[in-house]
Amino acid sequence: MNPPLRTGELAERAGVNIQTLRYYERRGLLAEPDRSLGGHRLYPADTVAVLHVIKAAQRLGFTLDEVAELLDAGRRHPTPDLRDRAIAKIAEVDAKIADLMAIRNTLTEVVDARCDSLTNCTCEDCPLPFLTIGGPPA
Repeated sequence: MNPPLRTGELAERAGVNIQTLRYYERRGLLAEPDRSLGGHRLYPADTVAVLHVIKAAQRLGFTLDEVAELLDAGRRHPTPDLRDRAIAKIAEVDAKIADLMAIRNTLTEVVDARCDSLTNCTCEDCPLPFLTIGGPPA
């Protein structure tokens, strides 16, 4: 069995900072560690793997609340919940991509039209719907 890790050792091995460890502990993502006689936190060595899982899930778009739920469900019993949540996350990502593409397309139209002002654009056929922001009411 691997010896327990102190806070700094764990943070370094997992590639996170100490404040992140304490935050995850407060949120219940990490179990409260044992303490040394001197009061130092002593984490099991497998906590490095747990932190890597948390970070990987975040990179996939899961919130910390969602990660906590998935970890909790997985600790109690194996669950197909991850698949269902991944399907839902894909739908969220697809919606965000669609929104970003709409934004990109509008910005491209702004550039192509040579818009010069957000509030008083002088270009012809300005793609922005709010040419007279702050101007007198029509």
